[in-house]
Amino acid sequence: MRIVGLMAGTSLDAIDAALVELEPVDPPGTLRMAVRAFAMLPFAEELREQVRTLLPPARGSTAEVCAVNFLLGEAFAEAAMRVIADAGFRPDQVDLVASHGQTVYHQVAPGELRSTLQIGAPAVIAARTGRTVASDFRPADMARGGEGAPLVPYLDALLFAHATLRRAVQNIGGIGNVTYLAPGQPVRAFDTGPGNVLIDEAVRYLSGGARAFDEDGRMAAAGRIDEGLLDELMAHPYFDRPPPRSTGRELFGPAEARALVERATARGLRPEDTVATLTALTAWSIAESYQRFCGPVDEVLLAGGGARNLTLRAMIAAALPEARVRVADELGLDADAKEAVAFAALGYACLHGYPSSLPAATGARAPAVLGSITPGDNYRALIARVAATPAQPPERMVLA
Repeated sequence: MRIVGLMAGTSLDAIDAALVELEPVDPPGTLRMAVRAFAMLPFAEELREQVRTLLPPARGSTAEVCAVNFLLGEAFAEAAMRVIADAGFRPDQVDLVASHGQTVYHQVAPGELRSTLQIGAPAVIAARTGRTVASDFRPADMARGGEGAPLVPYLDALLFAHATLRRAVQNIGGIGNVTYLAPGQPVRAFDTGPGNVLIDEAVRYLSGGARAFDEDGRMAAAGRIDEGLLDELMAHPYFDRPPPRSTGRELFGPAEARALVERATARGLRPEDTVATLTALTAWSIAESYQRFCGPVDEVLLAGGGARNLTLRAMIAAALPEARVRVADELGLDADAKEAVAFAALGYACLHGYPSSLPAATGARAPAVLGSITPGDNYRALIARVAATPAQPPERMVLA
């Protein structure tokens, strides 16, 4: 089965699109995966700014949410068509598009009604591509009392569990999240805290919009960590919350980054020092999360845009001297593509009716089949094929 996985994260840099082939193979319970193409479609600047107006602290109107929902649907459809062409296929040779959408609000604060909103109209994607679409993956878990996040552990547990190694599979997108895989133990997964979001927003603010991120971590490498400010940032209440936990721009976003930059400037820090300190916060939050809420770690597998930040990688390695820090590329999966691939796997599970939430990670009362289906031109034929496949959910995944 050929599936396009689509992912747009809190960094708002691009839509990630992966064309993935998934096929049951022997022994039973094994799913073979091959990534045929991966593409990153940068957000048009106008669309990026339209999305930013909807993010916390919210300034956008209901009318703007309505319009941007459809504009994002067009952008996701364009990304899907791009990766299909890059892989050398026609749209009618693809079975499903699985779209995470763009999160504009994720509410899990204590005392609040748990709820979440991802936009990027799946009906528009289905109309433009002609393919059936799986989307809206978080609400089913939240309806069962979970936080609706993280979702990537479904792929991590199938693909990266090891017979002897205790692995921490760490994604560093706008927000950081970890899946802890230890032999003979239940999967643990949660958001570690800010990933790139504070770093990116600080760089954008300090450069007057000229730069969107700290390429290769060069700015941080040229700076000095302000230990006093770092200690203050480490006292954020989120870091004391035990799992299950998830977060987003509601806690760590542009307003927080701007306030932190202003505090740093008032302390006399250079821009490089500010970025170095925020980079150190991300590294510390990752290592601290492992030590407090996971267990011993033999190997860290990094994915997401933060895996390309050499300074951040070095800081994580220094904070975890007993662990080997690697990038997912070394195991055969492009670190940049991992989240898009994860949503292709979640789309496959949705279509087949397989539960793909991990209650131990999200706090839900029971596992759930995640996602909603929007029929495309191929819907009847696709459902007939799915009905003929085994009902056994996959227990492991191997890379082709």
